[in-house]
Amino acid sequence: MLSFIEKELENRKIVLNEVYKNMQSYIYTASIIISETIDKSGDIFIFGNGQNILNVNNLAFLLKKTKNAAAESLCEQTILLSEIANNYGCDRIFDKQIELKAKEKDLLIGFSMSGTSKNVLRALSLGRNLGCKTIGFSGGDGGVMDEFCDLNLVVPSDDKSIMQEMHMMIVNLVAGY
Repeated sequence: MLSFIEKELENRKIVLNEVYKNMQSYIYTASIIISETIDKSGDIFIFGNGQNILNVNNLAFLLKKTKNAAAESLCEQTILLSEIANNYGCDRIFDKQIELKAKEKDLLIGFSMSGTSKNVLRALSLGRNLGCKTIGFSGGDGGVMDEFCDLNLVVPSDDKSIMQEMHMMIVNLVAGY
């Protein structure tokens, strides 16, 4: 048991060191984009699937609390999500909401650990077409999110639990700046 814990902690230490060495300027840039959106009275729409919803909801809450931002998780309204999924399919649960709510001065933040979640990419793509700024949170090699984001925060790990933990740390940093 101790060897497992030691190995897991060592893996996190390695990734944290990579984040520390290589991602500080990206985290700072994300903070600036968020602040600029708030200064322009833009809305911030945040979305992702599965386990990412913890970070999605946490970021929306923290931005409201610490920056008085108009931040909204697109994952919270289960009736709306169910209705969109039923009528248009799960690939449309975020972009249909963006279609109704987003405007040019807004910011979209999408979470996809693989960087390939179709519904996240569709929403980011629509946002860019509307003139919104877009930020991604991904891991591994970032998938294809770079193509859909002004900034993609890629955690250098293929371990989903480490990705989530690093995303949580970055969420706290950008919300606290």
